[in-house]
Amino acid sequence: GGLNHIYIFDSLTYASQPENLPLENTRVTLMRVDIANKNEMKDAWSVIRSAFEDDEILVYNLAAESHVDRSITNPMEFIMTNVVGTVNLLNAAKNQWKGNEDGKLFYHVSTDEVFGSLGTEGLFTEETPYDPRSPYSASKASSDHFARAFFHTYNFPIKMSNCSNNYGSHHFPEKLIPLMIHNILNNKALPIYGKGD
Repeated sequence: GGLNHIYIFDSLTYASQPENLPLENTRVTLMRVDIANKNEMKDAWSVIRSAFEDDEILVYNLAAESHVDRSITNPMEFIMTNVVGTVNLLNAAKNQWKGNEDGKLFYHVSTDEVFGSLGTEGLFTEETPYDPRSPYSASKASSDHFARAFFHTYNFPIKMSNCSNNYGSHHFPEKLIPLMIHNILNNKALPIYGKGD
């Protein structure tokens, strides 16, 4: 019945908003961790080692640098978080579980952008070939391949989703949907890329 404890690893960059987390709940612990930093990861996982004695464990990998425009300016930051950070998380979980994966799951959140530009067929499927077109989508495609490699190489319990335009309340207003909502609420112009097609 339910989760015993939630540990949140967050590097607390410009888009983080810890004030939106239910930190008054004693079952939620926020830890400032850069998942691309091996030493920080090692320290954080040693703190929560006891949690891995529980029968059911879910690692939910939402960590990502995800703004396409920022990836064009600084692709290395995206490689570090999205590729190196994901592999660090995969390795940490694999090393902790050590062949005892029953009741454990690593849920990797990806993006539809790994499939490239939407063509005339109007949709992507699980069989659509990867065709990343930006440093962001290339870094996410790489992290997807590592997640699948862990599944095939180590029989590691992986689930993956390719989401599109995630948004929610208090979302940092730089991506399309949160930016539009923020601008509407504040009577600001609604920026359109290209011709708005």
